[in-house]
Amino acid sequence: MNTTARIVVVGGGMMGASLLYHLGLEGCTDAILIEKNELTSGSTWHAAGQCPSITASYNLAKVHAYSNRLYPRLEALTGQYVSWHPCGGLRLATNVHELAWLKYIYGYSKSIGFRMEIVGLDAIKRLNPFLTTDNVVGAAWTTDDGHGDPSGLCNALAKAARDLGATVQRHNRVVDIRQRHGGEWEVITEKGTIVAEMVVNAAGCYAREVARMVGSDAPITNMQHHYVVTHPIQAFLDRSEEIPVMRDSYTSGYFRQEQKSGLIGVYESTGLREAWAPRGCPEWAASNELFADDLDRIAPWLERAIERMPILGEVGIRRVINGAIPHTPDGAPLLGPAAGLRNFWMCCGTSFGIAQGGGCGKYLAQWMLHGDAEINMAEFDPRRFGEFADAAYVRDKVFQDYRLTFTTRRPGEEEMAGRPQKTSPLYERLKAQGCVCTETFGWERPKWFSLDGRGEDYSYARNNVFDVVRDEVAAVHERVGILDLTGFAKYDITGAQAESFLNRICANQVPRRVGGIALVHLLSPGGRILGEMTVSRLADERFYALSAAAAELRDLDLLAQSLQPRESVRIENVTEDRGVLVLSGPRSRELLSLLTDADLGNEQFGWLTAREIGVAGHAVRALRVSYVGELGWELHAPIASLLPLYDAIWEQGQALGIANYGLYAVNSMRIEKGYKAWSTELTNELNPLEADIARFVNFNKDDFVGKAALLAQAPRPFKIVYAEVTATDTDTRGSEPVLDQDRCVGVTTSGAYGHRVKKSLLFACVEPQFAAPGSAFDVLIQGARHRATVLAQPAYDPGNLRMRG
Repeated sequence: MNTTARIVVVGGGMMGASLLYHLGLEGCTDAILIEKNELTSGSTWHAAGQCPSITASYNLAKVHAYSNRLYPRLEALTGQYVSWHPCGGLRLATNVHELAWLKYIYGYSKSIGFRMEIVGLDAIKRLNPFLTTDNVVGAAWTTDDGHGDPSGLCNALAKAARDLGATVQRHNRVVDIRQRHGGEWEVITEKGTIVAEMVVNAAGCYAREVARMVGSDAPITNMQHHYVVTHPIQAFLDRSEEIPVMRDSYTSGYFRQEQKSGLIGVYESTGLREAWAPRGCPEWAASNELFADDLDRIAPWLERAIERMPILGEVGIRRVINGAIPHTPDGAPLLGPAAGLRNFWMCCGTSFGIAQGGGCGKYLAQWMLHGDAEINMAEFDPRRFGEFADAAYVRDKVFQDYRLTFTTRRPGEEEMAGRPQKTSPLYERLKAQGCVCTETFGWERPKWFSLDGRGEDYSYARNNVFDVVRDEVAAVHERVGILDLTGFAKYDITGAQAESFLNRICANQVPRRVGGIALVHLLSPGGRILGEMTVSRLADERFYALSAAAAELRDLDLLAQSLQPRESVRIENVTEDRGVLVLSGPRSRELLSLLTDADLGNEQFGWLTAREIGVAGHAVRALRVSYVGELGWELHAPIASLLPLYDAIWEQGQALGIANYGLYAVNSMRIEKGYKAWSTELTNELNPLEADIARFVNFNKDDFVGKAALLAQAPRPFKIVYAEVTATDTDTRGSEPVLDQDRCVGVTTSGAYGHRVKKSLLFACVEPQFAAPGSAFDVLIQGARHRATVLAQPAYDPGNLRMRG
């Protein structure tokens, strides 16, 4: 048995086998996969094996698309039978909202490259003549979809990995994983110990147990999921052509042919069952476990499937599969580093392991070996969950995710399962004032304020809160607005070498003067964008760094794991120690001056200045910055001071027309200012030059992480641009294709309506020939082409006169 390896993968299901193969493709064959039983013996072997192209996430759709290109080639590549059926798929739309969602996905099919059409009832009946189309208004026909034998696919990937030189060890249980002082990992198995540089948790339903071995967690809940296989159906016996895989919100599931029989899978919305509850995950010796069927529980949805396709009811049920499937709280896989651990990676948590396995393996292998992946990995990063994702939260969210698997959620629509989890001291106060919250990293954060009791009519078009957001923007633009952004990630970075440390890991120069503020970006060794922070210098050896709420653990790892031995720097995560109030608008100085003795004038407290001052009797770190393009301050106060501080500001602000505002308004104003956002424009796919943020890179510094790669890299064929689009009632949201005649030349990354300039605006990643100001292209929004023109400067206040005022 091998005693050393560069990488050990724990788990021999679809995710582990795919990762092992793709590590080999990327040049790493010094890798061992360890499986406690036979390959596929967890949840892979009993999966239904469908591989859809359609998913609500643009980046996850790239994962699916790669799998669907890989699987048809595996049999020829390996000689392993995989039983790939290229039958295509039909996703039915039963109302205008579902059809709008499919049109949105049709847009990004153009940039990803999977084949998709929106079809009407005649085409639906032609593709599946056995279907009833009551309450159907259209469908998406995806011709690259198919289904395969899960065990065959998994074994083919494992064989391909072995052919490249990797090792697969079956019937060898991992009993513990320990980290050595030097950073290497000891993977202790029943057959001996392997010392590895990196370890990957690909343990599927057992991922939580493996994570606990290293003092971590895998926020998953294993759900029971049924599908049934019928006896052979005469109509299928009589024809040679296979029907597409059908997916339908009315039946809350899928149905298709299984050879000459029917197969129906159900995601029930009542009576949900957690696998193995209440006794917890089974002993390691358990394999190939199925649960007793519960047809009464799923009967209403089986009846709907038969109603939708009556021939399914002409024969009896031959076989029932009720097995465990892992789900995460948001339905996305866990791909990336475990929080706080160096070189311990996650490759698990997917409820669509067959469909996603190929792509998950490819892109995670790139990240592990090269530090970057071809696609944006932020939404898959396991560090998107923190301590807030306790067992109860995960269970509540997973139950929600399971029952909504085939329910189309509209833009902005959120459910309250598991919430609220993390709230600022202002939560109840703002809720009483009509605050509608959104959840980010467990935090409840203001999205908009319902002053008249209305609820949002969620839609891809401008909806009934459009005028509410307009009024919130007007309050900030004309008077003064206040926003609770306590969820910001916050770090105190102190010590004699704090400045040199930050200059080494940041592309920009950190502030030289006390009171200075700088926007900085953390890059990978390959020069790609990993994070964005605002760094304030509070004293000679004291810095205060802020980053996105969703990036709290990710950026903490970037900071902590960048420290060199004996470097005199202390990093403290003070996120929950301080609250944040954002005060914005032309009357913000007037209001703040009523509550502080500090000089707020431009000479003493200019733009991009940080000072520690007293406000209404509370010690506050005041930062003169603005994400909305107006005069303003961020007030960072001890968390216990936040509520009385807000009350004092609110009381004094009444005479000045103060108003609450939320993140909808922030997004409108930030895009008017041309401010790019982390995880949309600023991603691991791009370097600062491609993201058009070269002004934040200081090449005059001796060195910084990523500098050499930036200087050496040849130009690549894409760049972020800022544009105005001729939309009238539907604005871009990101992921819409950019078209030049019939050719896709890019994709939007975000967009919104700018209420101050009365224009629809967007960012897009395009080919360089479309990047110059004045360049024009079309954007496909909800199936309609709209002309866009690249702008040379921000649409609102390009000289920053409002913020400097």
